[in-house]
Amino acid sequence: MGTLKVEWILEPMEENVNNTVFDLEGMTCAACAARIEKVVSRMDGVDKAAVNLASEKMFVSFDPDIVSPEAISATVSNIGYTAREHSSISHISLPIGGMTCAACSARIEKVLSRMDGVQEASVNLATETANLRYDASKVGLRDIKEKVRALGYEPLEIKKSSQEEETRARKEKELRVMKLKFLIAALFALPLLYIAMGPMVGLPVPGFINPDAFPLRFALAQLLLTIPILIAGYKFYTSGTRALLTGGPNMDSLIALGTAAAVIYSLFGVWDIYRGDHHGVHRLYFESAGVIITLILLGKTLEAISKGRTGEAVRKLMGLKPRTALLIKDGEEKEIPIDEVETGDILLVKPGGGIPVDGVVIKGTSAADESMLTGESMPVDKKPGDTVFAATVNATGALHIQATKVGEDTALAKIIHLVEEAQGSKAPIAALADKVSGIFVPVVVAIAIIAGIAWYVGTRDLSFALTIFISVLVIACPCALGLATPTAIMVGTGKGAQQGILIKSGEALETAHHLDTIVLDKTGTLTMGQPHVTDILPVFGQTEDSLLTLAASAELGSEHPLGQAIIQHAKERNLNLLDTTDFKAVSGRGLQTTLDGQTILAGNQQWMAENDIDIKTMVHDANLLASQGKTPMYFASKGKLLGLVAVADVLKPSSAIAVKALQDLGLRVIMLTGDHERTARAIANEAGISQVIAQVLPGDKAGKIKQLQQEGRRVAMVGDGINDAPALVQADVGIAIGSGTDVAMESADIVLMHSDLMDVPKAIGLSRRTIKTIRENLFWAFGYNVLGIPVAAGLLHLFGGPLLSPMIAAAAMSFSSVSVLLNALRLRRYKM
Repeated sequence: MGTLKVEWILEPMEENVNNTVFDLEGMTCAACAARIEKVVSRMDGVDKAAVNLASEKMFVSFDPDIVSPEAISATVSNIGYTAREHSSISHISLPIGGMTCAACSARIEKVLSRMDGVQEASVNLATETANLRYDASKVGLRDIKEKVRALGYEPLEIKKSSQEEETRARKEKELRVMKLKFLIAALFALPLLYIAMGPMVGLPVPGFINPDAFPLRFALAQLLLTIPILIAGYKFYTSGTRALLTGGPNMDSLIALGTAAAVIYSLFGVWDIYRGDHHGVHRLYFESAGVIITLILLGKTLEAISKGRTGEAVRKLMGLKPRTALLIKDGEEKEIPIDEVETGDILLVKPGGGIPVDGVVIKGTSAADESMLTGESMPVDKKPGDTVFAATVNATGALHIQATKVGEDTALAKIIHLVEEAQGSKAPIAALADKVSGIFVPVVVAIAIIAGIAWYVGTRDLSFALTIFISVLVIACPCALGLATPTAIMVGTGKGAQQGILIKSGEALETAHHLDTIVLDKTGTLTMGQPHVTDILPVFGQTEDSLLTLAASAELGSEHPLGQAIIQHAKERNLNLLDTTDFKAVSGRGLQTTLDGQTILAGNQQWMAENDIDIKTMVHDANLLASQGKTPMYFASKGKLLGLVAVADVLKPSSAIAVKALQDLGLRVIMLTGDHERTARAIANEAGISQVIAQVLPGDKAGKIKQLQQEGRRVAMVGDGINDAPALVQADVGIAIGSGTDVAMESADIVLMHSDLMDVPKAIGLSRRTIKTIRENLFWAFGYNVLGIPVAAGLLHLFGGPLLSPMIAAAAMSFSSVSVLLNALRLRRYKM
């Protein structure tokens, strides 16, 4: 299996461009997201802004010389929302022992405040704690503790929370509050609905509020039951009114307008009843307002639960991070918090323990379970010199590792960053939904007003017109439009990350869906990327082991890759190699060395002929091997041929299966290589590829991709080398193999964490399934609104059909966004 490679993940940024993530609060629908995005995008110095409603994050590219993150946050605040810069800022409450007076606390506070990276330090003598805000990318917790010790005080066990933890805690609290509000609303809505509708359908109501005998009591009972529901849903009114006043009406504005109209109209009915008009009981719509708010609170609660599940993949990755590490210092073990580990530290990882940071094994052998990062189920052997990664699990033996990457520099942190960036990006397919979301609410309000007025003019029935007005307002659902694409992208990219397939953007995800041609680089992509012994053909009197022992011994002095392949193969067979002397390499021909006083020759046909070695008995075999893309090498001693050994860059075990899987997806598969036609054809035939582009110079690979694109093909390039980078950029989708170079990784749109070619059809299959889900979501979201709004406006009733109740409209709206989320969550069950 290929080695996990992750240096590449964060691509170099353009000069003077800062890419920053903001956590957003206060959004309730797609109109909110569209409003924020529109306002921020128009700021001077902002190149691009993308708001993800599902993850409640905003991704902004801006020029820091023109605009600051604080200015962006302030702009968002001015339109009624909260934006916090998502950073590596940590908050800790550090207990400190040994303080005796105010001078002690003042001294510690002053020194800590001056440390580079510490943004805020406040020391409380009474509680004996230092409350700190610091940038973990600039200063480590161990540095802070050592500074306190240097002052003569003792730092104790800490309480620490990261921004991610705080955000998660905030959302969990919001969900608890939302559930409580729904329960309160439901508790009052059920009796309200019974009292209001019971007399109409013949259900008994208590005599003291009978509408015929005591109409005022009947009205006041409904009002009293409605007030707690309005209080439970007060945010709809505060958020909706604020959005209206700032010129960006949202879904809350629709709910606020609709229910407020119902309540105000009902209050006039109560006033009429109080004045003696008992017919006012037929003009009460308290139950509509109460049930609408209750149903929408239910929908919002279910939506929050479902939205939480869409980000489960990233949370699982974050949850992999170990909390502590065993530091080896002066020969002793000491458990320290993970934040105190620094580059160069020697750490002990016990069997079954999580590897705390990225590092290099310096002592011990074991196997590491890297499945949580790569999706590869087989453990990977680790020995001194091998790289290990944070959050992977040490399976068997104890390992001593030297930390090389800590904090935000680890593979895990970079993967999380990449997945979050991908989840925040927009797919082109979402463009129409984004445009509609921006004008949706004003259009719906206009339709509601026009429909209400039209029905009033036609019927002279204000109650009927009000029913139409309310129904149109509450059935419209911009949320479904806003959630259709980002939820599917979040679940799809998260699913890919769990399998070691990192999709860098929504655009790449969508483009992969349209591919019709896959171009595979040969070396390192289809093949292992290094030569291996494929055939050992000894002459009569020799065995495979005896020939291989002599051949490998002869090659000991050689640095040629083919010679190294023979030596490696002998080691794998546990053969004992012999000492040789007088080694001499002859360029383009072979080598000569001495073993036990006998001259050993190794090389090609020309080298054998120059030394009068008869090879007639093996020429046919050698030519056959050469036709298969292998390199035959002859070995001779004492003037006689001993046999030949063939070496080749062999196919990866999964290559042929992967090619077949790609072809089954309807894709045309092409092999691109700089090798000679005969060698390339041999490999292609073995892999099941019919079309080969051979003898291509490294600089011409991008040109070949461009030629295919000019033929009208949508092309993906799969490669791993530096010379593949231009072709990866030129292709519609560049796919980099995980054992490849950093340059290739940076140039790619999709990165495969390990070098299994089967991940290519998996990635394309995931792309197709995700885009299918997005289309289903958009079809439902548009279809629901296109059909629902006219029905709510009374279109069916105009032709003798039923009239939609505002309560049914509210129920439909509540569950429309939930249905979109549930459809996106089905991607979690997709089998790759």
